[in-house]
Amino acid sequence: MDLLITNHRDLRHRKAGGAEQVIYEISRRLVKKGVSVTWLSEEIKGLPKEEEIENIRIIRRGNSITLHLYAPIEARRHEIVIDSVAHAVPFYSYLVNKNAIALVHHVHQDVVKYELNPIMARAVAFSERSVSNYKSIIAVSNTTKRDLVERLKAKEDRIEVIHNGIDHNIYRPGKKASEPTILWIGRLKKYKNPLDAIDVAKRVKAKLVMAGGGDLENEVVQKIKTINGEYLGRVSEEDKIRLYQSAWIVIVTSFIEGWSMVTVEANACGTPVIAYNKGSLPEIIKNGVNGYIVNYKDIEAMSKIINELIEDEKRIKELWKSSYEESLNYDWDKSSEKYYNYLIRKALD
Repeated sequence: MDLLITNHRDLRHRKAGGAEQVIYEISRRLVKKGVSVTWLSEEIKGLPKEEEIENIRIIRRGNSITLHLYAPIEARRHEIVIDSVAHAVPFYSYLVNKNAIALVHHVHQDVVKYELNPIMARAVAFSERSVSNYKSIIAVSNTTKRDLVERLKAKEDRIEVIHNGIDHNIYRPGKKASEPTILWIGRLKKYKNPLDAIDVAKRVKAKLVMAGGGDLENEVVQKIKTINGEYLGRVSEEDKIRLYQSAWIVIVTSFIEGWSMVTVEANACGTPVIAYNKGSLPEIIKNGVNGYIVNYKDIEAMSKIINELIEDEKRIKELWKSSYEESLNYDWDKSSEKYYNYLIRKALD
């Protein structure tokens, strides 16, 4: 089987994140099953236009805009194509390849209002609606599937839900910090509401650690000085895991998450997550099992739960254990097997 995956970034891009991790984890497992995988992404200064990473062929062409011109040209040359719609605007491979599949991480109709000016937001939101033209769509959560149907008018019978996984050999429980510590980690974007974490920290008896980079970095740097907190900036994969392991609680304050990798990663490291009732978060988090869900922007409720857990040693230790156990429902080997079987069906259609 010859598969092309198109995504704006590859794993070596300095802004690579959750979408790139998904593609990498699935691709390297598909290669072991005999699938020929090519990954088309933007050019990166200082990196070759073509290389191999773990037998995945990487092709780098164009920039964030012109990649959309290269994508249909490359799509003609492959048996099956997966267009990763990680930045709202699809790559339109369905126009040239009957086996084109859209991989949708989350629907951006509301997110673009946070990140773009009104004119660009409308244009991008309009372009995203063409995702419904794909005959085959993979959604990373039931929440994303619902949004595809309700917001983009995609046909429900065209959508396959395949959850993202976790590598339990890498993400596993470790030593907890000696003092109560809460962690916020991710891209510092408006729709992720990182400043809410600082508001929470003002109300709890714990140290706040924040990690990640992005548009709101300067604001975070200034405001975290006013509390018992520490901002680490971008961190390595090893440091990220250590932070998950040492934290007592992780908080997620996003307006939308198609699939919260932070939640599953934290749980795999034995750490519960308290999050807003947005996107896929209520789908992943079971109250009292691997964390808690509170209403959007209800900082008081989030703070109250954190303080109660910090003061109840027996309860929080139980939650550390059950969070890890819940994470075992997600595994990259299982997810890649579902991708493989799905691709086989599409190739035979």
